[in-house]
Amino acid sequence: MNGYLKRLTALREIMRDQKIDAYIIPAADPHISEYLPAHYQCIAYVSGFTGSAGTLVVTQAFAGLWTDSRYFVQAKEQLKESGFELVKLKVQKAPEYIGWLSETLDQGSTVAFDGKLIAVTTAKEIINFLQPRKMIINARVDLLKQIWSDRPSLPRAEAYLIPPSITGENTKSKLDRVRQYIVRHDATAHLISSLDDIAWLYNIRGADVKCNPVVLSFSYITVEKAYLFIDKNKLHLEAIESLETDGVELKPYEDIFDFIRLLNSDETIFVDPVKTCYTLYTMIPQYDRIIKGTNPTTQFKAIKNEVETAHTRQTMVKDGVALTKFFMWFEEQLNGGLLDELSIVDQLFDFRSQQESFVNDSFDTIAAYGPHAALPHYKPTADSNSNIGTSGLFLLDSGGQYKTGTTDITRVVPCGPTNAEETKDYTLVLKSLIEGSTILFPESSRGYQIDAITRKALWDHLYNYGHGTGHGVGFFLNVHEGPQVFNPSNNDTIIEENMITSIEPGLYREGRHGIRIENLVLSKDAGTSEFGNFMGFETLSLCYIDTSLIEKELLEQKHLSWLNEYHQQVYDALSPYLNEKERQWLKEKTKNI
Repeated sequence: MNGYLKRLTALREIMRDQKIDAYIIPAADPHISEYLPAHYQCIAYVSGFTGSAGTLVVTQAFAGLWTDSRYFVQAKEQLKESGFELVKLKVQKAPEYIGWLSETLDQGSTVAFDGKLIAVTTAKEIINFLQPRKMIINARVDLLKQIWSDRPSLPRAEAYLIPPSITGENTKSKLDRVRQYIVRHDATAHLISSLDDIAWLYNIRGADVKCNPVVLSFSYITVEKAYLFIDKNKLHLEAIESLETDGVELKPYEDIFDFIRLLNSDETIFVDPVKTCYTLYTMIPQYDRIIKGTNPTTQFKAIKNEVETAHTRQTMVKDGVALTKFFMWFEEQLNGGLLDELSIVDQLFDFRSQQESFVNDSFDTIAAYGPHAALPHYKPTADSNSNIGTSGLFLLDSGGQYKTGTTDITRVVPCGPTNAEETKDYTLVLKSLIEGSTILFPESSRGYQIDAITRKALWDHLYNYGHGTGHGVGFFLNVHEGPQVFNPSNNDTIIEENMITSIEPGLYREGRHGIRIENLVLSKDAGTSEFGNFMGFETLSLCYIDTSLIEKELLEQKHLSWLNEYHQQVYDALSPYLNEKERQWLKEKTKNI
């Protein structure tokens, strides 16, 4: 019996002892984060699945992982001999396991989960759906602590403040904006659990979560006071004094639950139910004095100020220089036949590390050759590492965390001869990118409209892809940040001026190849007509797009013109920072077609 089967067996034994019929294990922490510290990587520990999205459900008769199409192939491979089966979600992020539980379990069954690891919205869906079916819900059960003997401790990485010269706004000003918001919404206080919101609000960064420069913390803000729950040992005295000067009172990280439980019941608290864990929510003294809505900081930080956008443009130059050096190196190494996926990850990191203000990758680099590129979230490991061959396609999806911005970019390049299917697919994905990048749209448009327009070039050929077209990106913060997204969901967030979002159409053929081309764009005003105000996008990312794979007859002149103009912009921006050999190489890559 392998390690995962032993853990599943041990879990079921504890469930029997405690008379639990179904146990739910979400991919989350008490901050409802997408990317997790090792201490909270519960799904990976129990099942072996390492994707960033999914939910495990265990009964005595069945153990399943509910996840979306980005991870179908990966999950099928990682779950082998684990005792868990893949359950394919029909709708990304939907808690479809709730319906399965209602159909599978008998009346009187007990469903349990750890309320510290599940959002208020999801917990309420479980309760509201299963309780009327005469099921018992226990939301205060952590079964893993009984079997996870070598569980990693909570991270203790150093935290630091970044100055207003970088962020464009100081903490006091940001707190004032939050206070004005909660007063307008008839609240007296605001509880914040999400790490990126807290990092933005207090201009604080750290390394508690891999690739995301955030710090484990909670915040509670009233009209007069601001409390930051954090391990003070992570901060230098200068940072502590700076926060205190801005009116911030520091409290121990672990005190948040008692603090909330002992609050004055007269408080009316504004809470984001999507980003607050259920256990913390249930400790608020008066449920009827809770106002639910999206954290105001989520919207504030999505709209970048002039200082942030200026720094981001400079960061794109740095990142583009690193990528140019990398792809030139890659092409040279192809001739020697010495490349593999893991060595590519290391070399790209080295090139980025040479750039001023670079801190870390913004996510685990996706370096995928051939069939591996058909897995949208593939990450090379020692077991999966593939040598780069002399034909076919290589996909690189990567990004950097700089103290002056966050990058995320995807390119596909040939490794040798390619076939007609590969070049057609590549050209249509590029066409989709250009369509999405060049659209003009009425003010107050939503992300699903951008998503549909971007996909049309693929839909015209009956092609599609299973992931969203774009996600919001933070400023030296999380590479995935809302509230805006470009995907088919009915997300009500309006695309506003100065939001940074990715555009990343793709096409995946299992066992053959995968193609995705991605840039980050800044939404901007595009003018006014008698029909109202319109918006468009400024492309921020700066890296050549391979032209050798293009079938020109599949593109219109407007697509070719956009590509030629973009390549001129790339060359003009990057060439001053390259040596003569690198400039000549880039000039060839960006020549007009």
